[in-house]
Amino acid sequence: MANILVVDDELGIRDLLSEILNDEGHSVDLAENATQARSARQASSYDLVLLDIWMPDTDGVSLLKEWAMAGTLTMPVIMMSGHATIDTAVEATRIGAFSFLEKPITLQKLLKAVEQGLARSLAQATQSAAASAPAIALQPADSAAVGHSAAPFIAAAAVVEQLPNSHQGFNLDRPLREARDGFEKAYFEFHLAREGGSMTRVAEKTGLERTHLYRKLRQLGVDLGRNKRNA
Repeated sequence: MANILVVDDELGIRDLLSEILNDEGHSVDLAENATQARSARQASSYDLVLLDIWMPDTDGVSLLKEWAMAGTLTMPVIMMSGHATIDTAVEATRIGAFSFLEKPITLQKLLKAVEQGLARSLAQATQSAAASAPAIALQPADSAAVGHSAAPFIAAAAVVEQLPNSHQGFNLDRPLREARDGFEKAYFEFHLAREGGSMTRVAEKTGLERTHLYRKLRQLGVDLGRNKRNA
């Protein structure tokens, strides 16, 4: 699940994008203008932003430039517009926009752009964590000291070696969306089995509305009847 901010002055577009992204399992915040977008950005950290170009108070390109100059453009931003020129799209890309979607936005293009943007966000987060990790150098005085001081590192190495085994149920050599769907299906089947097939308790555990939960389970192909029988 990713945290996504949708910024658009048209209510219909905000609602549509919110419904689609919620169905994909993401957490979505909405802003109808640049002022609300600034407040949301200050209050929360987002994995991705969908930003309309033409808005009444401040246009999307100006807001993008504002974030870039302030050093807060730390997430991929997908620009959206039905009237933007090629020059506008090029300028947004130069400032730091990840990609551009032309309205009306098709479902296929939206999901593909979001998937690619989230992959970029994950890559950036991984690189940032690796860059900030401290380098550790061991300089033991004798063999006994080596055995004692290196024990935590040996244990950590053993855990790392076991990590691939913990993913044996998933084929990680797949597109991001397919891998995510496989994980989500296993996740919901686990909670359904643990809660005895109770949709109410599963909805509470996973933080989803029951209607959204039913729709999500159907989309993932979860066999609700089998989970009830197992219960």
